Amino acid sequence: MNAVVKAPTPLSSIDLTDDAQVAEVLDLAVRAGEVVLASGTGVIDTTTTVRLIATTYGLSSCSIDVTYDAIRIWADRGPELPPASAMRVVHDRSLNFTSLAAVNRLSRRLRTGIVPLDEARAALDVTTPTPHPYRDWIATVARSLMATAIAALLGAGMIVAAVSFATTVVIDRLNRVLDGHGLPIFFQHVLGGAIATVPAIVLASLATRLQIEVDPTLIIAAGITVLLSGLQLVGAVQDAITGAPVTAMARMLEVLMMTGGIIAGIALTLRIAYLIDVTVPPVSFTSGRDITDLPVKIAAGAVAALAFALACYAERRALVAAACSGGAGTVCFLLVKQAGFGPVISSGIAATLVGLAGGLMARRALTPPLVIAVAGITPLLPGLRLYRGLYSVIHDELLAGADQLLAAGGIGCALAAGVTLGEWFARTRRPNIMQFGVPRRPITNRRSKPAD
Repeated sequence: MNAVVKAPTPLSSIDLTDDAQVAEVLDLAVRAGEVVLASGTGVIDTTTTVRLIATTYGLSSCSIDVTYDAIRIWADRGPELPPASAMRVVHDRSLNFTSLAAVNRLSRRLRTGIVPLDEARAALDVTTPTPHPYRDWIATVARSLMATAIAALLGAGMIVAAVSFATTVVIDRLNRVLDGHGLPIFFQHVLGGAIATVPAIVLASLATRLQIEVDPTLIIAAGITVLLSGLQLVGAVQDAITGAPVTAMARMLEVLMMTGGIIAGIALTLRIAYLIDVTVPPVSFTSGRDITDLPVKIAAGAVAALAFALACYAERRALVAAACSGGAGTVCFLLVKQAGFGPVISSGIAATLVGLAGGLMARRALTPPLVIAVAGITPLLPGLRLYRGLYSVIHDELLAGADQLLAAGGIGCALAAGVTLGEWFARTRRPNIMQFGVPRRPITNRRSKPAD
């Protein structure tokens, strides 16, 4: 997406005839943009973050091009000087909300006061790449706790919740090892889907023999939700809505490929189970998302959101905000659904509340709304519907399977669109604040009266 902007008088202008200083500013801008783009932020907000840094130091007339995996900036230095440019390619898309928050704080400092260029560069050097604030095993436990909370939210008992926890530990640790050996993430998702299915099949067989009542499908649903969480669905829909269709299609293709990997792993495992005549977990089409045991489900939604934020190395100050967002989104979804609306509309309304809450709470917690929003919609991801659709397709019930799979896709899009709308409402209330603390409109008299 191309953006040509002319900004107000810079706070800390550099010497535009000094090629080294200009190059340093452009490098600082694209490096900060790389962090926010890799975290799933949309093109518009990434562009604005890059623009803020460039204009702060005097490059007030620049063209910025943000695509799926690259950021380019061209700065016009006037008729007597040649233009300058820089480019940065995004290689690593692993979520690290600590790095995102560090760039957010730097953006706030640049917006509200004078920060010397060398100081800003030193701050970015120290904070990106930011060391993880927690050990890897804590992130593994957090993902496993998220799976347990999702299973509880869907109505699972203690046995299924415990198996979900143990299964996710195996998936996460194994995928970390395979990622270290360079295995593409698609195959990691295939393996994750397969591992999530095996305990469900074993539990279904034991339940039949021991005559105990459990729903092993919830293990698979929880595993799917954990694997789906963090994919760039919000950024994809946001880019499509805000006029960046090329990047939106690239992000959506990534989401579809990763989802396809999960489905392939589950389908392969189920087919093997059929061939060796092992009990396959039956599917119940009754919804587990209802207002029965409402306090438990609200708590489960809050824990799932908090655990996701923790697994993505969010700062401690963001964890409580993420939990509140997850709990609020869960209760909103359940109440709207109970009122007679379908799952797609209920998901969209709940996600709008989450996006609005993210925009408002982020100002208190000094955390980018993306952290709170993505964590808040995690409990609402349609993992169970994906499995229902796949199960129906395998049993040659194509219409029922297509209905479930399309519903899952609709819920995913509704969640992402709702977050985008909610963040827009939050920005409209305070038009000079945006996702990374960058003003949406020029602020007059910036030297004497910083924006609040």
